[in-house]
Amino acid sequence: MAVKKQKPKDAARPRFNWRDERLPKIFGVILILTAIYLAIAFVSYLYTWKLDQDKVLKFSWGMLLQGDLSVQNWLGRLGAIISNMFFYWGFGLPSMIVVVLLVRLGLDLIRRRSLMPFVVFARNSFVIMAFFSLLLEFTFRRSDFTWGGAFGESTCFWLTNFIGQIGLFFLLLFTMGAYIMWRFNPNLDNLTFSNPLANLSIPTMDFFKGMEDSDIKPKKQKSTVENITDDIEELFLKSLRPSGEAKQERAIPPTQTADAKVGSNHHELEFDLPAATKVAPVVHNPNLELDFDEVVPTAKADDFTMVSDGLAKVPEAPESQIEAIKLEDAIEPYDPTLDLSRYKFPTIELLLEYADQKVEVDRAELEANKDQIIATLLNYKIEITKIRATIGPTVTLYEIVPAPGVKISKIKNLEDDIALSLSALGIRIIAPIPGKGTIGIEVPNKNKQTVSLKEVLMSEKFTQSKMALPIALGKTISNEVFVADLAKMPHLLVAGATGQGKSVGINTILMSLLYKKHPSQVKLVLIDPKKVELFPYGHLDQHFLAFLPDQDEPIITETSKVINTLNSLCIEMDNRYDLLKKARVRNLNEYNEKFIDRRLSPKEGHKFLPYIVLVIDEFADLIMTAGKEVELPIARLAQLARAIGIHLIIATQRPSVNIITGIIKANFPARLAFKVTSKIDSRTILDGGGADQLIGAGDMLLSIGSNNIRLQCAFVDTPEVESVIKHIADQQGFPEPFYLPEYKSDDEGGAGNSDLKISDLDDNFDDAARLIISAQHGSTSLIQRKMQLGYNRAGRIMDQMEQLGIVGPAQGSKPREVLFYSVDELNTFLTSLRNR
Repeated sequence: MAVKKQKPKDAARPRFNWRDERLPKIFGVILILTAIYLAIAFVSYLYTWKLDQDKVLKFSWGMLLQGDLSVQNWLGRLGAIISNMFFYWGFGLPSMIVVVLLVRLGLDLIRRRSLMPFVVFARNSFVIMAFFSLLLEFTFRRSDFTWGGAFGESTCFWLTNFIGQIGLFFLLLFTMGAYIMWRFNPNLDNLTFSNPLANLSIPTMDFFKGMEDSDIKPKKQKSTVENITDDIEELFLKSLRPSGEAKQERAIPPTQTADAKVGSNHHELEFDLPAATKVAPVVHNPNLELDFDEVVPTAKADDFTMVSDGLAKVPEAPESQIEAIKLEDAIEPYDPTLDLSRYKFPTIELLLEYADQKVEVDRAELEANKDQIIATLLNYKIEITKIRATIGPTVTLYEIVPAPGVKISKIKNLEDDIALSLSALGIRIIAPIPGKGTIGIEVPNKNKQTVSLKEVLMSEKFTQSKMALPIALGKTISNEVFVADLAKMPHLLVAGATGQGKSVGINTILMSLLYKKHPSQVKLVLIDPKKVELFPYGHLDQHFLAFLPDQDEPIITETSKVINTLNSLCIEMDNRYDLLKKARVRNLNEYNEKFIDRRLSPKEGHKFLPYIVLVIDEFADLIMTAGKEVELPIARLAQLARAIGIHLIIATQRPSVNIITGIIKANFPARLAFKVTSKIDSRTILDGGGADQLIGAGDMLLSIGSNNIRLQCAFVDTPEVESVIKHIADQQGFPEPFYLPEYKSDDEGGAGNSDLKISDLDDNFDDAARLIISAQHGSTSLIQRKMQLGYNRAGRIMDQMEQLGIVGPAQGSKPREVLFYSVDELNTFLTSLRNR
């Protein structure tokens, strides 16, 4: 009976050919792509780990399908999870070696090389990864970043408990020392290395070039990781060979046939020379310079001495010269900008140019104005001998020389008549012009020119300025860029009606400082009661801003925070004066020069002191709400702070006498006046007229001493300010902001330091307080007369007002000082008092 052959069951199935040469190539490509993916995820983790760690720390498979989980890693949720697994739960920063392993394995598969060298390489790489994980964790254990991962942290913790921190330090030191001794075999007799350390180089593309051959070639230049692993591999393979092969390999030929010998460091070549001409290489010393003004003597034969190996010895420099060179290197001047050495100043391309920037005044307009001025003066029988025009961006100055015998006051009184004949607003007569024997008549141009901040900052006056705090304000009437030094002003009072350019002027000042100064050289304290003018500068908290440690926002807007900030600046001022006293200097420049020259020791509390610029955008609102609490610290800063580098810029749209008091005016010699509505306001700001005759839109008068300079303020728009701030804010800032000294007022609770209760107040207390505030006269007799009360009751009401801080203490027969300026301020105070 014939037996039927039975076919195997799997014969019908398609057989998978594992020997197909395409499969290793496919797997190799997949591994290289995986390595690139991991490299991107790892690099992204270095920048986004703080934002993503709390989201991916507790891993679950549901995270991969969770739609509302948002991470910052460049490769999304999967990249964040994988990089966190390697860095946090793995080996930390040394996990980067995994990328190298995958690349090498992928290339070996593509080229169909033997995998045995890779196995040895992978084994040694994991040993190195574990060692550096432990080393990094031990070195940076106090850092928030997981340098050594979970492996390094747990191993470091166990070893620290087992042998202590000092023992672990010596264990790591012994491991590195043992490897160096084994790897380089140093000759301790002459203290020279048979294999220099130059072999230790950063991994480069030579690593990938070395993979072209399966055998390890010691003559090729390799990376640090490959050198270490190849050495271990070579030792491992040598231990497996017969002893005869090892001896044969260690045999060294007695002579070398090559004329040029390649040393163990293949960056150096050593040539065979006759013994008589063999000279030691001369090492160039960068600290020694050749002075071409002096004759350099040639070395004599006696200056060279022969040593035992036949090489001539170069004469050494005297010890005194070497010590002098070392001393010069040791006292290198301190550079305060090194903390942000990569900081890039804003570029001028961030600012805009405007279409009406190059408007020219028509000559016909000049001739017509000249004829009208001459005709008007002749109508009043005033003759002139000369007239000339100086064209500015918005105003043209006509200088006239009157005929002999003409009174200047006569021309001064014709201001309105000249304005009528020229049909122009803002005519201003300067009689006479200081320093000139002429009378000036300023006439606005019909076509006004916009002065852009870009044009002003590009000028040579600003770029070449050596001032401490240069501020580019705009252009004069002679069309010249005007740059002033805030440090010499030393404080600036800015006033003007609403919409006349105060906020633009403040932005111009701040932008000038941002373009010229490094963040380590100047700090800004910005106070903005309106809350909308200076808020873009809040992004500079890590660069230029200074504020209190407990402050939520870097821009101060609340009145209570303003009071604390001003008093904190007073503390900073006192602290700086103490440092100046210890350093025996008189001002900030001398102190910083001493510190930069390293003549002041940080161990004694000395440090580099930056300039501090305080900017208050709406001063009138602060005076109305806080009164004396704001005025007194500002007056103290204005009187004393100039020498220690604290400078004030105060802006207000209400230049009345109860806002700009005599104390403030006396300490603000530099005043910037935009257009105001009345001559009284002009006199309050400038101590004279002129500000009421400006034409607005950035037209301003700068008063420094007795001179008034008419300027056209440089214009900068909000998008330009935001682009410059973004350019600075995107750069690396200081680790923490510049904090002012902490200050807490004694009476933060209002009437907290008084035992007076609200129920104890007199029924007529509110009316009496309003009467005193309205009259600004703290007198008990005034309450008696106006409210028809007895003396005892009126006196009791006055005592209650003193306890609540509405009036000051009694001054004998003089009336008490009233501490509130307006009834609105009093109503706000009483409402807050009753709501407690």
